[in-house]
Amino acid sequence: MSVETLAGLSRRRADGTRRGLPSVCSAHPLVVEAALREGLAAESDVLIEATCNQVNQDGGYTGMTPAGFRRFVEGIADRVGFARDRLILGGDHLGPNPWKHLDAEVAFAKADAMIAAYVEAGFAKIHLDASMGCRGEPEALEDETVASRAARLAAVAEARSDGSRRPVYVIGTEVPVPGGAWEAAADHLQVTRPEAAERTVAVHAAAFAGRGLETAFERVIGLVVQPGVEFGDGEVIRYDPARAAALSSWLGDHAPLVFEAHSTDYQTEEGLEGLVRDGFAILKVGPWLTFALREVLYGLDAIADELDPARSAASLRATMERLMCAEPEHWQRYYGGDATAARIKRHYSYSDRIRYYWPHPEAREAVDRLFDRLAGGAIPETLVSQYLAPLYPAVATRVVRAEAPDLVMAALGQVLARYRRASGPGGRGG
Repeated sequence: MSVETLAGLSRRRADGTRRGLPSVCSAHPLVVEAALREGLAAESDVLIEATCNQVNQDGGYTGMTPAGFRRFVEGIADRVGFARDRLILGGDHLGPNPWKHLDAEVAFAKADAMIAAYVEAGFAKIHLDASMGCRGEPEALEDETVASRAARLAAVAEARSDGSRRPVYVIGTEVPVPGGAWEAAADHLQVTRPEAAERTVAVHAAAFAGRGLETAFERVIGLVVQPGVEFGDGEVIRYDPARAAALSSWLGDHAPLVFEAHSTDYQTEEGLEGLVRDGFAILKVGPWLTFALREVLYGLDAIADELDPARSAASLRATMERLMCAEPEHWQRYYGGDATAARIKRHYSYSDRIRYYWPHPEAREAVDRLFDRLAGGAIPETLVSQYLAPLYPAVATRVVRAEAPDLVMAALGQVLARYRRASGPGGRGG
């Protein structure tokens, strides 16, 4: 898995070329398939990342270890004909977060094992995130503590990596929590100050040097900062280039670094282009893709009920509602309001916490039933127009077949194509 695409991002910006790379943060098989199909069509490399909560040595909420996740993604790549050497795997928020309820040393022993598992599985891009406090510690830690702990994790990664294929690193303390923000409000969202970015780089450089990891620090390609974008249940804070101008200017003196932008979901294509232009070259996207997946699946669910109303009790939406109410741990702390408000958020929130339920056996069976209900042939165009209007033009012009699997890929492809266009020319880095 070549990392030249990642290493080339800063060089291309220095040459005046707008060049970014979408980072698909999802373990859903349909999302992964859509990302690889879009990359295949665009003849471009694809970066797919797993978070510490999704995938770790204990299985995470997907039940996959890093080696298992690699086999999972490569299996889909082989099936769709996407070359493995154009696939880049990344680990996101790698640190103690899944175990932060434990004492720091216990949590970091677990984080050490996770980092080792990711590197040994061949993940090429490692986001070191030691920004959260563990049991008995403040929620926000001193910069030096965060950097020291990140360097500890980097030392494990270096010790476990193949000398011919070392990982590249992303650092940064101003990161949203794994899983997304609890709320979004423009009046409290602060763009990272240039002096804060400068300090983050300096303290991490010192911490790496303190462990004799100077050559590893040379492979730090990205810095996670807050460019002023975020989303909550029903609100999206759009990118404002003027607010990030000082931060973007600071980056010009710190080659070969680029910025990594989290929570870019639901931005306009113009906003995504602006982020890439201003140095936020790595664009993380996850909830928007599973949001789009839920939209198309619910649209197909409504179509199935129209075609076969006698079996409406088998609807996907009803199954998901029962499942989320029976097992509320993934949404209950996050979604407030009365019963109606909570129900709307469960299904339609931008935060998309329904995504944690798609791996559940009941949800997988319900999706399979839906595809079975629609397997009899082409869906009438008029029903596509009614329930999946954004896809109707492509169906009407025969660009997309009016069949359930094709409609799902097309819906996800619309989101992915925005990121690819915003990121500039495709192809390998260098």
